[in-house]
Order: sequence, then structure tokens, then C-alpha cells
Amino acid sequence: MALLGPLLAAVGIYGLLRWVVWAPGGGTSPKSISDHALWVGVIGWLASTLQGAANAGIIFLNPHTPSLQQPSDILEALAWPVVGCLGVHALGQLSYPGPRGSRRLATLSVRRVRDFLPWKLAWTTLGIFAASAGTIAWAAMQPAFRPVPPVTPPNGTTGPTFFHDGRIPGTELAACLATGLLLLAAGTVLVLWLISRRRQLEALDAGDNALLRTIAMNRLLRTVSTVAAGLAAIASNFASRPEPATATSWTNPVGLVAPVVLFVMWLWQPPKLASFRAPEVPVRRPSSSGRKNVRNLRSEKHPAAVLTVSLGALLGLAAVAPAMAVLLFLGSTNPARATVISAVMAACVLLAILAGELLLERNYGAAAAVRGWPVQPVAPALLTAAIVGLLLLAVVIVMTAVGEATLPSGTPVAPGWIPTAAATAAVAVTAVPATQAVRRRRGIVTSDDGLDAALRAVTLNRIVRILAAFLLAQAGGLLISASRAWGALLETQTVPAEWWEATAAAAGYVLVAAAVLLSLIRVTTFGPRGAPAARRAPVEPAR
Repeated sequence: MALLGPLLAAVGIYGLLRWVVWAPGGGTSPKSISDHALWVGVIGWLASTLQGAANAGIIFLNPHTPSLQQPSDILEALAWPVVGCLGVHALGQLSYPGPRGSRRLATLSVRRVRDFLPWKLAWTTLGIFAASAGTIAWAAMQPAFRPVPPVTPPNGTTGPTFFHDGRIPGTELAACLATGLLLLAAGTVLVLWLISRRRQLEALDAGDNALLRTIAMNRLLRTVSTVAAGLAAIASNFASRPEPATATSWTNPVGLVAPVVLFVMWLWQPPKLASFRAPEVPVRRPSSSGRKNVRNLRSEKHPAAVLTVSLGALLGLAAVAPAMAVLLFLGSTNPARATVISAVMAACVLLAILAGELLLERNYGAAAAVRGWPVQPVAPALLTAAIVGLLLLAVVIVMTAVGEATLPSGTPVAPGWIPTAAATAAVAVTAVPATQAVRRRRGIVTSDDGLDAALRAVTLNRIVRILAAFLLAQAGGLLISASRAWGALLETQTVPAEWWEATAAAAGYVLVAAAVLLSLIRVTTFGPRGAPAARRAPVEPAR
């Protein structure tokens, strides 16, 4: 009975894949084969989740919280995603229909795995497997400890209450994770062999049949790479927990890297079949008729313009959601909360802009398409606001540093300008890849010469807008949190320190309000009313 559920799932997935690959008129077609490969990849991703085993080996303090402590339970939780993703890709190869014609398409050459393997992705996958094995070895060296219940301080005293979850011996968890990793590696090799030995498809020629094997291997290696990274994250989650007697806080370093691996594998798209590839767009020089600008972009019906305009609404979510999480983590009394929250908001928005440019290039870009560059990349008003914000922040940091140095010794005030300067530098570094993505992105496949330049102008204005708002918010937050430094610096006999502190705090609130207002203004407001967005010669494609 335990195998009935997996058997029914396998039959259902096999039937779905056969239905996808079967063209309406009978047989297969390049489009149905391409859709079939996509469905195999998507179902394989869904089956590879390790969320149920994320806290394997952890003994929770609350006995009612579900946990995986026994090796048999851990192996079962790991086996489902490992076998599931491998099984889906194996079913994908087995679900292709057999030959129906009077003559069977075949080749005399021996098909080997290395002839179709995407080598860059294969070496990357091998490195991820090696790093996962090293993390599992690290977890194997960790001792076990029992959970520590919270201890209430004696009456009349204050202090933290120390408690911590426990964990099983590291050798037990490492044995389960190593078994899952070895099963994943062996299954990957077998499925790669199955892909290379699969029958030729009649709807494709020899070149597309070979390319289809490369596509299948690409999707398989991307999936198993994320599973291997997930196994490493589970091991790191186990090994990073300190003993209750030594520390109360910890960080899972591999858990922060695993989403990066997922994002990289998501971007590592497979090639397209030659018979299903979009035709090449000839390189043309932009004509004077292209008069798209950032103001009338909202009325453009091209999918790339719709995607760029729709991204503006998602930028607000990318800023607010992480800010709320950081606020809950830092608390409402942390003096550095304004600096950290504004930096996290700006960095998340810049990363969202970068993801939007990568998605725009992947969906609508072409190497041969014209790459226009706007005559006015950034609106003068936004550029002026960014320059004013940068100069203002520099003055506030210098004055705050001098004021904090003049405070009497023993004053319990931590330097506020240091985290502000560090956060500003981090956000500036985050803005570099987003700006480079706009500059180096391939041109958009369209008959309108000015559309590509207008899309670049919108993205550049968004980057400068968020940087200008961030600089104003940082200056305002530093004036609010370090107002005592300004009182000590500017205090005179006629004007007391309290007055300067109140003035600095009030100016800080005004700057924060200006930053919020600036971040809410649409970038189309800053665009020219009649000037074209692209009249310059296009930039040659990056090599």
C-alpha cells in the first residue's frame, strides 16, 4: 500500500506528458516536443522541494512541533524529492512516442553522454555536489546536545533567558544526507545515460534530436544542482547551531547561498530547437520616426513595454516586504533601524530592477536586434536630486562624525555615522550590476526604433530615483538618530544643545518625508513631453 501513491503519481505524470507531446493531428511536432521538455522541467522542479526536511536532525524545545529525529524518518523525507525529480526526468524520456512511419529514423554513430552534455553547466553541477559533500562532512563532526528549556531570572533581577533547541549526533544526520547525495549523483548519471540512448524522434531532424538531448540534460542538471544545494543547506542548518552554553544566536551561511544557486539555475536557460526558434531580426539603424519616450510608454502595447510598466508596481512590494521583516528582526528601539531598513529597501528594489532587466532580455531580446540608447538617459530633475542627496549625506556624515568625537567621554552613544557609511557603500555596490544590465542588455525585437531606448531610459530613471531617495533617507535617518552629536557640536551660550538637537531631528524628518515622496513619483513624470527618447546611433552588441 505504501507504493500505491507513488505508482499513481507516476502513471498520472506519464499520461500528462504523453498528452502534452502528442500533437492534435497525431504524432509529434516541434512545438509539442518543446512544450513537453518544458513540462518535464517544471514538474521536476516541483517534485524536488526539500522543504519537509529543512530541520532534519533538530530536536525542538516544544515537543508538539513536528521534527525528524530518527534516521528512518530523515531518509524517507529525503528520498521523496530525490527520487521524485529523477523519476520525472526519466518519465520524460520514456513518454516520447515510438516511430510510426514506414521508415525509422536512425543514426549509425554511437550516442554518448559527453556528446550532448552542456559542459559549463556540468562542471558547475559537479562543484555544487562537491561543496554539498564538504558541508555534510562538516555536519558529521558536530556533537549532539539536548534542548535547553528557558530559565526564568530570579525575582527582582533582569536579564536574558537562555534556551535552545537540541540536535541528534552529527554522524546520524550526515549518513542520511550522504545517502541522499549519493543516490542523487547515481540517479543523475543513469538519467543522463537514458537521455543519450533515447530513440530518435521523427518530427525532428538529426541536429534537433541532438539539441533536444542537450535541452533535457540542461533541465536535469539544473534541477539536481538545486537539490544538492538544498542538502547542503540542511547540513549547514544542523551544524551552524551552537551549543546552548556558548551562544544564543547563529546564522546558516549555506542557507543564504542556496537561494543564489536557485536563482542562477533559473537563469541558466536551455537552448531552443532550430525549428522552433524565432527568426533573426536584421540589424537596422534607428530612423527619425521612432519617437517613443518615457511619457507615452504606458500606452505602448508591446509585451516588453507592458512588462517594464508592470514592474513598477512590484518594486513597491520588493521594498516594503523586506523592510517589515527587518523591522521585526531589529525591533523598534534599535538606533540603527532607520539606516538598515532604508538600505535593505533600496538594495531589494535594485535587485528587483536587475531581475526585470534579465527577464526582459531573456524573453524579448535578440543579439541581432538594434540596441538604442536614449539621448537623455536620466531626467535632469532626478539627476539633480541624486547629486544634492549625495552631497547632503556627505556633509551630514562628516558633521556627525565630528560631533560624536566632541561628546564627553563616557557618553553611552555608539557612533552612528559608521553604519550609515557602510550601508551607503553596500547599496552603491548593489546598483552597479543593475546599471550594467541596462547598458549591456540586448536589443528588443520590435519594429519601433525608439522603444528599446525608452525602456532603457525608464530603468535608468528608476535606478537614479531609488538612489536619490535612499541618499535623502540616509541623511535624514542619521540626523534623527545622531541628533545629540549636532547638539554637542553647535552648542553655544545663546543657543542651547537641546535646540540644535530638536532642529536636527526636525530636519531629518523632513528629509525622510522627501525621500518617501520622491520614491512614490512615477518615472514617467520626469520624461520630456515631446522630445524623442532615441535619436542617437545604436550601441553595438556586447561581445
